Amino acid sequence: MQTPLTPIEFAHRARRLYADREAVVDGDLRFTYGEFLGRCDRWSAALQGLGVRQGDRVACIAPNTHAQLESFYAVPQIGAVLVPINFRLQPDEFRYIINHSGARVVCAHSDYLDAVDGIRDDLPAVEHFVALEGSGDGWIDYETTLGAHAPDFAEPAIGENDLLTINYTSGTTARPKGVMITHRNAYMNVMGIMAHHNLGPGDRYLWTLPMFHANGWTFIWINTARGMAHVCLRQVEPTRIFRLIRDEKITMFCAAPTVLIGIANAPEEVRAGAPEGVRLFTAGAPPAAATIEAIERGLGWELTHVYGLTETSPLITICEPRLRHRDLSPGDQARIKARQGVDMLASGHVRVVDEDGRDVPRDGETLGEIIVQGNVVMKGYYNDPEATAAAIRDGWFHSGDAAVMHPDGYIEIRDRFKDVIISGGENISSVEVEGCLLRHPAVQEVAVVGMPHEKWGESPHAFVVLRPGAEAAEDELKLHVRDNLAHFKTPKWVSFVDDLPKTATGKVQKFVLRGGGPAIAKQ
Repeated sequence: MQTPLTPIEFAHRARRLYADREAVVDGDLRFTYGEFLGRCDRWSAALQGLGVRQGDRVACIAPNTHAQLESFYAVPQIGAVLVPINFRLQPDEFRYIINHSGARVVCAHSDYLDAVDGIRDDLPAVEHFVALEGSGDGWIDYETTLGAHAPDFAEPAIGENDLLTINYTSGTTARPKGVMITHRNAYMNVMGIMAHHNLGPGDRYLWTLPMFHANGWTFIWINTARGMAHVCLRQVEPTRIFRLIRDEKITMFCAAPTVLIGIANAPEEVRAGAPEGVRLFTAGAPPAAATIEAIERGLGWELTHVYGLTETSPLITICEPRLRHRDLSPGDQARIKARQGVDMLASGHVRVVDEDGRDVPRDGETLGEIIVQGNVVMKGYYNDPEATAAAIRDGWFHSGDAAVMHPDGYIEIRDRFKDVIISGGENISSVEVEGCLLRHPAVQEVAVVGMPHEKWGESPHAFVVLRPGAEAAEDELKLHVRDNLAHFKTPKWVSFVDDLPKTATGKVQKFVLRGGGPAIAKQ
């Protein structure tokens, strides 16, 4: 009586229960679930007509559009493997990922047709190029092709351990790695999130998070499982976000902390009329308590901090509130919400261990590495057994995230191990210093990195973006840190910048900041 665990089952259920409910909003386009899933079926039939078979890879380069969303259903339900590519990469990176994944079909939004045309001669395995929007020589038109096919396709037997997607990491220090996510991985992650977060057919979800990023934290399938509306957002910008939240009656969205900073600091005229009670998940980098306060107290929204990695499908912990937290001050509540929290019900086992693999004490001080074992851990890195063996050791996936375990069992990340600053033998958490600086009223964004220092080996260097119209001096910010943290954690240098370099998913690229700082400081 066993049936494979696959998120495709959520589409089957939605078709039965929610056929007449609004499923997708993309600008002026609106589809019910019946229409949306019918389009997915037509695209499945078209792909089979192009020769795509079970196990073949189909790459997709697109922002958050209805066509991008359709690919997450149409490709997997014929047993093929979707490769959603970060659309902000450079053509050379497109070339590498397409070739490394062995994709036979490349689908691209109109904004990226020229970039793909420029590398066509270097894509020997690709047999078909599909323009999801726009047109060009040698491109198959997506909408015309959909219209030419009936919603009938040969549905193969899919095993729950078959590949669903290959999601490539950012590759900031080396070539991107292809994370192999199975149908079971995604299904279990969906069930885990829904167990902790109450969602229903009345909810409307705004796609502020890139769909390509870890499969939209599996909200690609969560929204459909619960009969919710997917409201597409092609460009993340505060004015558009607030307009859609008002006009489309949005109740839920996900965003990295850097996006939340932009939302919290939007001009009053942009925020005017924003409804209260909107719920959101944040992850991707540890959010500062000050950012959480600005969202919850400033807008009346409900923020939940979650944590995970592409390699864990992706979410594995959630900072769920407890009854005793209600008696805390708003500031203390925000500081607890800034923690990564406790393991989700479907995540398996999440631990914080020392170098010998022993659990660190629950003292909120002893640093260890987060490791994971369970149903959501990837199958491995595609065509990269060495990287897989390095990441999954003794049956545990090693995250590379440095964290502490609090007495109540809540995990709190202090840094990536590569970002921990060791100054004069003392460990300094860049996240802790950033959180302190963000409490200064003039600071909008900040990133802290370790820079070489003649005496201390390395010392903190803070790169600060000030709020519009605000002023602050370097010594003023240093004194702010010195007054609130141990003196050795005070930045030796403060640089004021207009913006921080970020990845497409909102993570600050600290390696860029390190490369732009002084080679050796003599202070």
